[in-house]
Amino acid sequence: MSELQARIKQWMRTNSEEGMAFLQRLVQVPSTQGHEAPAQALVAEKLQQMGLEVDVWELDGEALKKHPYFCSSRPDFDNCPNVVGILRGSGGGKSIILNGHIDVVPEGEREQWSDDPYSGAIRDGKMYGRGVTDMKGGNVSLLLAIQAIQGLGLRLKGDVIFQSVVEEESGGAGTLATVMRGYQADAAIIPEPTNMRIFPKQQGSMWFRIQVKGRAAHGGTRYEGVSAIEKSMLVIRHIQALEERRNARITDPLYQNTPIPIPINIGVIQGGNWPSSVPDLVRLEGRMGVSPEETIEEAKLEMEQWLERLAEQDPWFKEHAPVLEWFGARWIPGSMDMEHELMHTLTEQYRKVAGTEPVIEASPWGTDGGLLTQAGKTPAIVFGPGVTEVAHYPNEYIELEKVTEAAEIIALTLIQWCGLDETNG
Repeated sequence: MSELQARIKQWMRTNSEEGMAFLQRLVQVPSTQGHEAPAQALVAEKLQQMGLEVDVWELDGEALKKHPYFCSSRPDFDNCPNVVGILRGSGGGKSIILNGHIDVVPEGEREQWSDDPYSGAIRDGKMYGRGVTDMKGGNVSLLLAIQAIQGLGLRLKGDVIFQSVVEEESGGAGTLATVMRGYQADAAIIPEPTNMRIFPKQQGSMWFRIQVKGRAAHGGTRYEGVSAIEKSMLVIRHIQALEERRNARITDPLYQNTPIPIPINIGVIQGGNWPSSVPDLVRLEGRMGVSPEETIEEAKLEMEQWLERLAEQDPWFKEHAPVLEWFGARWIPGSMDMEHELMHTLTEQYRKVAGTEPVIEASPWGTDGGLLTQAGKTPAIVFGPGVTEVAHYPNEYIELEKVTEAAEIIALTLIQWCGLDETNG
């Protein structure tokens, strides 16, 4: 272990309790969509205490709507601020964005939680609460990494841009707003709950709706009608065949441990309005995964052309083709070259701290990494603490030692990536 690594580890041991107390405060402030402002106020206060350059602003919905990558179902972004803090470097080094989202999904039925969803309860080395793993724990890892560098009196050459953004859970408008405000860097790290795995590639996804038509009739003479429910079953099987076809093309070894790399999920089925009537309309809603190697537009076109082939299976669809609509949330796919310098830097620091080889995979879900890479021209890696399997679930938790371990890895990565100014500490 190098002297610098030992100093960072010791700093984490000495200051981790304060970091976990701040994480607990963040978890105790609910920050679901439209209610992010109180949690963002805590973040802004912390950044000011750290002496960073702080930028707080509310999203401009009208300007965002004009951007081709914009996607959101919200009518406005009132009381929905982004917060950015900049640790300014001395110059001559590479810059980096550290991007984390503050918004969390709703807690669901409170009866399914052992504690209050926003308790921040700590037991057996774990903290519990909505958003603690997705992804306030990762955000605190970022802050601890910056604080460790400051606390040891180190000065970096490149800028470190910490971003606490809103709206990730519903399409990424917060991160898009940072891009439109001019924030850009040589690379980025997003500490989503990867279970300490490194994701250089992120799956994209988008929501779709399909209207399947039938012909109404009395249930007693159902043979005179055409059941939209029965026709929707054909549509679903057809979509399953498309999913199989698309995934057969995926040969990237980063997906070897993912059973279905780019799933197509049907999440909603609604149809019929009376038990004694033949239903004449069914609505299917779902999520389509998008490969890091394809664009949103290419995936849309494949789905549209595939649905047109339904008429080959059933003559009904020649005159009554399903109506496809794209709506709601959307996440842009992202990809960083495996030989990118940040990949080498992060994996090297991971080995030093963890003492093992990192697991490198492709993300099975969408993140803001695609927006940073595509819209912001800032290649992004997703890496952070947190148990992926409990994100969005009751009794969501994070292992606190992983928060500090990730912070150690990120601190060392920042030093290597941005460069250490030896004349200033």
